[in-house]
Amino acid sequence: MIRQLPLPFPHAPDFARSPFVEAPSNAEALAWLERDQAWPSHRLAIWGEAGCGKSHLLFRWARRERALLHHGPSLSLATVPPTTAIAIDDADLCAERPLLHLLNAAAEAGLPVLLAGREAPSRWATGLADLASRLRATTAVRIRPAEDTLLQRLLALLFADRQLSVAEPLQDMLLLHLPRAPQALREAVSRLDRMALAAGHRITRPLVQQMLIDWDQDPGSDDSAQVSQLFHEDFAQALAAASPADPGFL
Repeated sequence: MIRQLPLPFPHAPDFARSPFVEAPSNAEALAWLERDQAWPSHRLAIWGEAGCGKSHLLFRWARRERALLHHGPSLSLATVPPTTAIAIDDADLCAERPLLHLLNAAAEAGLPVLLAGREAPSRWATGLADLASRLRATTAVRIRPAEDTLLQRLLALLFADRQLSVAEPLQDMLLLHLPRAPQALREAVSRLDRMALAAGHRITRPLVQQMLIDWDQDPGSDDSAQVSQLFHEDFAQALAAASPADPGFL
């Protein structure tokens, strides 16, 4: 049987069109994002596990507020001082001095800053006392572990986003056997998409079963460094495509 070679094109998440799955686990974060005028010191941090929706929430807030949206590891001392609201994804991976300078500039201008990271800012490692002080003073809201209903809706949306038709019993099988984490679902859907393309047919029960066998041998969702790198490549593409004529996006 001739198998197709799946080319490694990254799949960019379409935050502009994809609905955000609201649930009790993220209700507190959503409530805080609706009242940015009340943020203490004009700063808020949302934190939680990989794939829990932090980047999607930053995108939504930045679009609504016409804020500058940065990827933390890309910040440098050459970053232009802000003149509007700022959102920084993976802020816990920023270099310390660029982050401190950006926070100081925003504070002097009275501009709101939204941060996102895997941990609360008070736990971020920093050797700069001034930065540590500002991070401890930042209100932090956690996106809690996902509920069953959220995972079910998210899985269906992930397949729909890739225009994949997958029967509900197969989705139930995935939910039963995969780790209960959004990032695990993202990785599984990506794997199934590549496997279906290579096999040249739709996603079937044998294909799902083989993916789960492969997962037991190589659980990609545990490789956080690789998953993070791939996700942020996709995220950068989503930003670039979201509103090319909008000066509020970087």
